Amino acid sequence: MPVTLDFEKPIEELEKRISEMESMATNVDLSNEVSALQKKLEELKKDIYGNLTPWQKVQLARHPERPRSLDYIERLCPGFVELHGDRLFGDDHAIVAGMGKLEDREIMIIGQQKGKDTKSHLYRNFGMPNPEGYRKAMRLMNLAAKFKRPILTFLDTPGAYPGIEAEERGQAEAIARNLLVMAQLPVPVVCVIIGEGASGGALGIGVGDRLLMMENTWYSVIAPESCSSILWRSWEHKEKAAAALKLTPEDLLRLKIIDEIVKEPLGGANRDYEAATVFVKEAILRNFSELEDLSSDALINQRIEKYSLMGHWSGGDH
Repeated sequence: MPVTLDFEKPIEELEKRISEMESMATNVDLSNEVSALQKKLEELKKDIYGNLTPWQKVQLARHPERPRSLDYIERLCPGFVELHGDRLFGDDHAIVAGMGKLEDREIMIIGQQKGKDTKSHLYRNFGMPNPEGYRKAMRLMNLAAKFKRPILTFLDTPGAYPGIEAEERGQAEAIARNLLVMAQLPVPVVCVIIGEGASGGALGIGVGDRLLMMENTWYSVIAPESCSSILWRSWEHKEKAAAALKLTPEDLLRLKIIDEIVKEPLGGANRDYEAATVFVKEAILRNFSELEDLSSDALINQRIEKYSLMGHWSGGDH
């Protein structure tokens, strides 16, 4: 059964009414009534999805049926070849990475991968990478730089894995080193937030020339629930925290943290994988085209300048 979020229930109820009337149409002509309800449904969807609160966007970003990195990779690069291991400790299933061909471009693709059911959630560690995942990503980024291949990353994680064993293996160092390496890569890097972009866990593969966010995603230093528990000692204020964190694509575009918002099908990417992939592909190809003629030095200088300007604050005369 499809998962329905709380704010989507009016849509679900109307869809059920339409379905019931269509099943009755074998005996009675209800085409006009069905047509009127379908028009009302379309207007309701536009009204609800066009006025989502920050917390509702967080909920859509976490939707269990939302496409994951591999869903996009399989559609964008049918001949994708996954590469494994960090050559130091092991292979992290929360990060998938490998070579693929996006139309006529050979690229390196790195993505954080969540599961879709209990078994795959456990296999993918709920999309929370360990240090070996970030080191695998770094190994393949250096490989891409060696062979002059553009890099595409998909961000979708509730955060880096916070377990003791991850800390013992150098979680913070692994993420920090990735930030340093990505800032100096001599090839174009395009990063796309396709779901959750939480804290350093997302940033560990998120330093690029262009940072894109899909419409119903979030990107922040902390999750709303965690922010609420710190400020109010309770998760009950998560909606207020989501608004205060300015974590939506619209907020982050205005603050110049991201470069572009990628359109989604009405109702979210979970409703139409193929249409979502079309929007993502168009944005990726356009950004790679704009970057491919820049020299390595120009790419690095622009990238460093881009991140250096983040957080700059002008207070006027005060």
